[in-house]
Amino acid sequence: MLTVMKFGGTSVGSPEALRRVAGIIASTEGERIVVSSAMSGVTNFLVSAVLDPAPDLESVREQFANKHLSAASQLFQGEAMESFRKEFDERMEKFWKALNADRSDPYYKDGVMSQGERFSTLILAHVLRSMGIDARAITSEEAGIAAEGKPLSGSADLKRSADGMTMNVKPLLSMGVLPVITGYYGISPEGKPLTFGRGGSDYAAAVVANAIDANVLEIWTDVDGFMSADPRIIPDAIKIEEMNFGEAAELAYFGAKVLHPRTIEPVRQKHIPLKVRNSFKPEEPGTLIHHLRKPKNELLRSIATKTDLSIITISSAEMAYRPSMVARILDKIATADTIIYSISTSLSTVAFLVSTNDVKTTLKQINSIEGYDIERIDVKNGVALVCAVGDNLLDKYGVSGDIFSAVKEAEANVEMISEGASEVSLNFAVPMSKVMDVVRILHARYIGERHDARIRKRQRPDGHRRSACGGYRR
Repeated sequence: MLTVMKFGGTSVGSPEALRRVAGIIASTEGERIVVSSAMSGVTNFLVSAVLDPAPDLESVREQFANKHLSAASQLFQGEAMESFRKEFDERMEKFWKALNADRSDPYYKDGVMSQGERFSTLILAHVLRSMGIDARAITSEEAGIAAEGKPLSGSADLKRSADGMTMNVKPLLSMGVLPVITGYYGISPEGKPLTFGRGGSDYAAAVVANAIDANVLEIWTDVDGFMSADPRIIPDAIKIEEMNFGEAAELAYFGAKVLHPRTIEPVRQKHIPLKVRNSFKPEEPGTLIHHLRKPKNELLRSIATKTDLSIITISSAEMAYRPSMVARILDKIATADTIIYSISTSLSTVAFLVSTNDVKTTLKQINSIEGYDIERIDVKNGVALVCAVGDNLLDKYGVSGDIFSAVKEAEANVEMISEGASEVSLNFAVPMSKVMDVVRILHARYIGERHDARIRKRQRPDGHRRSACGGYRR
């Protein structure tokens, strides 16, 4: 049994958390590979440093070092501290070199922003060593995680990563070593760090699981798993015990903060089960995500939202008969690296749902299009997307009517609809001022009532609850 275990920033954010995580790892049976994010707050600190036009590099180095040495001083004493400090100083030299590199290099920010993982893994590996486990901190370079793409937005080359890890990591496992690998980044064809985007350590762990043919991937975070809705909106949201890959991918992409959206695909390719678990409640089983879940007769299972969006509508006579124009518009938007959350077309218009932060750049790209007659461009701000996920929604009669009746009850207008692109989700845009009302009504009607009915079914009318052995108890 080979388990890849990924721990997020809050899970390794303090000496107490690091001890807890080490205990979780030690109690896991079979072969293990650990992937870790930077300690909480560290990546944000490094982002601020690279965005500062004139940073005090000495101060950056001092604050960065103190953050990690403060944690280490509470974890190690004597020879253990000396052993840690030797490797720490070696990595600090490389950190200082990365800080002082050419800031005009396209990969400069990647090189600095990926430094946090190099030190969280080092501390965690030494904590495990202090428990008698032969753990070794390994960077993405040493592991052979290959990346490609643009700076700050890389993607893993799964084939090259598999080749690299077969050569560099599998031999360690055969020797009984527990590898503790940096998350968040891989190595570009030019041999430079290339990050996978914010939150990309989840994705990096999935890449490791794919490359090493793991039996299971565990994502350890600070929540119990996927929920039926955002608990900040729905305080009585229900934890989902089991999901399929498609459901989890839709929810992650459209707003659920539990998992990085790109995490699913590398494990789905090889049918590797994924578990989302809470490192602060290791006794909780979390959410299991795999491809074998049997559908249930449920209209909805979970609702996610993405806010601060805008609709850009482009009008041109008989656009539907000029597909090259739509293709050109899409190409221009792609050049700006704008993520499109929904597309809607008609005879003379095409509308895109994008982040409000991307509107200015997107409009600049669209306005640069030549050779086509664009009559008008309209922008509607203050829009939110609702992603309603359920079993085989396309096969259910009247599902849109059922869901939109809740929208009507919330007195909200549907600004855009995406139905049919996915078998497990129906996505639609509403005004941001109404999105919380829509989610509350949908959850109460199609999830909360179902959950309450199940509880009532397990109880007698007099309030007694059936016990596990078939009797009743109060």
